[in-house]
Amino acid sequence: MILSSVDFIPGREIIEVIDIARGSTVRARHLGRDFTAVFKSVAGGEISEYTKLLAGAREQAIERMIADAERLGADAVINVRFMTSSVMNTLSEVLAYGTAVKLK
Repeated sequence: MILSSVDFIPGREIIEVIDIARGSTVRARHLGRDFTAVFKSVAGGEISEYTKLLAGAREQAIERMIADAERLGADAVINVRFMTSSVMNTLSEVLAYGTAVKLK
């Protein structure tokens, strides 16, 4: 599956726009990570526990978007974007979405 953050695939012709392909995951924060994060937020710097958590969530959202695009019969997904939102105080959703297309 070809993924692109722009609205074309260099050297390829889009012959059909199929639908929106999407994939999401909801992740919960961990109490132990929150405890560590409190100390790091006082001292400053990256909170690597959350960086890893969100990186894993983005990868899973991409995998699910690709599976959705394959289900739609797409060759590529263009205009790929990410969105995050808080579902509850300790839950975050990561959504990957784009336009599923057929290529010549």
